[in-house]
Amino acid sequence: MRNKSTGREKDRKLRGAGIVAMLVAAFLFAPPLANDAYAFKIFGITLFGDEEETVEVIDPVRYDVTLETGDADKDLKERLENAASLVTDEKQPISGDLGVIIKAREDRDRLIAVLYEEARYGGTVHISVDGTDIDSLPPNPTFNHAAPVPVTVRIAPGPVFKLGSVRFEGDAVGRDPAKYDLVPGGKAGSRLILKAGEQLLVDLKDEGRPLAKLTERQVTADHRTNTIDVVLGAVGGPMAPFGAVAVKGSRTVDAAFISRYSRLDRGGRYSPEQLKKANDRLRELGVFSSVTIREADRLAPNGSLPLTIEVSEGKHRYFGFGAEYSSIDGIGLEGYWGHRNLFGEAESLRIEGKVSGIGATTDLGTYDYSAGIIFTKPGAFVPEATFESRLEAKSETPDAYEAQSITYSASIAYELNERDKLTGGGEVAWINTDDAFGKNQYLTVSLPVGFERDARDNKLDPTEGYHATLAAKPSYELLDGTVFSSFEGSISGYLGFGEENGIVLAGRLAAGTLVGADDLESIPATRRFFAGGGGSVRGYAYREISPYNSADEPTGGRSYTLGSFEVRVKVSESIGIVPFIDVGTVSTGIMPDFSDIRAGAGIGVRYATPFGPLRLDVAIPLQRYDGGSQYGIYAGIGQAF
Repeated sequence: MRNKSTGREKDRKLRGAGIVAMLVAAFLFAPPLANDAYAFKIFGITLFGDEEETVEVIDPVRYDVTLETGDADKDLKERLENAASLVTDEKQPISGDLGVIIKAREDRDRLIAVLYEEARYGGTVHISVDGTDIDSLPPNPTFNHAAPVPVTVRIAPGPVFKLGSVRFEGDAVGRDPAKYDLVPGGKAGSRLILKAGEQLLVDLKDEGRPLAKLTERQVTADHRTNTIDVVLGAVGGPMAPFGAVAVKGSRTVDAAFISRYSRLDRGGRYSPEQLKKANDRLRELGVFSSVTIREADRLAPNGSLPLTIEVSEGKHRYFGFGAEYSSIDGIGLEGYWGHRNLFGEAESLRIEGKVSGIGATTDLGTYDYSAGIIFTKPGAFVPEATFESRLEAKSETPDAYEAQSITYSASIAYELNERDKLTGGGEVAWINTDDAFGKNQYLTVSLPVGFERDARDNKLDPTEGYHATLAAKPSYELLDGTVFSSFEGSISGYLGFGEENGIVLAGRLAAGTLVGADDLESIPATRRFFAGGGGSVRGYAYREISPYNSADEPTGGRSYTLGSFEVRVKVSESIGIVPFIDVGTVSTGIMPDFSDIRAGAGIGVRYATPFGPLRLDVAIPLQRYDGGSQYGIYAGIGQAF
């Protein structure tokens, strides 16, 4: 049992709190907003408060609205109230008397649409202004402004209609309406019928028919039986492959590379899904501000479908910096410069540097430093391959060890298909360490290989699917002639429940082992296994979980097992609550012996943004080390796993 802690450990118990402090500082030192409006924005997103500006209304007219919803149930009444802008905007004046009429007519259309969506095809909406129906008012009405203009909205919802007969015509004949949720006697809302037509068109195009179109969408209401008869017709058109690919808008990015990297120039069968993937693939290059793939409205003489990729190039050079502060860790500074299109085919070069721990101590040797140069070439040799070359120098001082290293690596990542990817390459590393085994130097040559399958529906906020990785890193230590290899694997799974996946169960398992070498000392500390921190067992300090020797010094281990489980609950459109528990163990044997299992539990908050959820987790260790961390705070973008 660990029973003491070093001064360096005490200085780093709150690693990760710097991001939180940065957010708080951004709020405290933000400039005041005018008009007594208070808001907190970060990354251009308002997290809370009101940032609306006052808009001057010409010839303002105020009104008083009365909404009568008849025998509508609670849910329908709420939908009608939310759809009526006369109700939601009642406190805001309208420009001119005609503006009142225009708003009323727009509301009538919206309210009728809501009734149709709820299969109330016999419902009626009557709106009167100052006692007169809006259809009976003159083109330029004038109202008495001595008091707010009275507006009355009367809604008679009518009965709920059911589906009667359903008939498919044209190239849709033979398809089962039930697969499109059109079942006689079932739900008949207008949105359901529109969705069925859209899905019918999608299915035809998925068969490789680019010219498919709906020819008929007929809906007939029988008010005697309160049923709806539906007729949907479609023409599929011929099946066709992708044809010639033209590129427009490229200036410095080679047009031939764009066409080749899209993988649409191979003449495969037409597929909307392939178009979407090509669009996403080009966007992910980072060199374009917009990408649009347009289909021709007719086939070429050879029966193929011509395509045009329209791009707008963004800025290729960029630079930036970041800063964080913690009363424990001090100040961290980061800077980087990059180029996204070095030689005309979206090659990227990034130079970055970081120093942290400034001010936490007066000893410069306890700061963490890193610097790196990364070159990436997408579409290397073939469009599916990406080459990366990386040179990094680091000086690390976690509680478990001190290490200085210089590493050069080169690798190729090859996409086997839309889900699977293989990576392989070489690495040379010089490492100087000071740890439980004293001071040692290592010079290692490694051949890392890996496999990844990504079947998640969303990388930053998955609600279904799974993500699995396998990695091996055979290595040879040149100074002592030691051969050792690491093997690691992980799998994460996601299962959503409820409307719009309001509850998501997420779990992750990971394990690793080191084989070879006569003893742990022969393996660099940076290659041994530790656990603890935001990426493994939250609540513990970074790399705090480890086997310890008789002097109570962390040695790292040859094997580990980790498990995490989260319940991700949406409490609103933008806010989520996530209780979680993490469990982990690190052992000196090549197989975990589970003699020392550590667990951390806590709760997190998620705030939805267009680029993924902002994450803030607070965790405590359930089996705390003597003198070890008492809690951990973690922040980032995207889910924890």
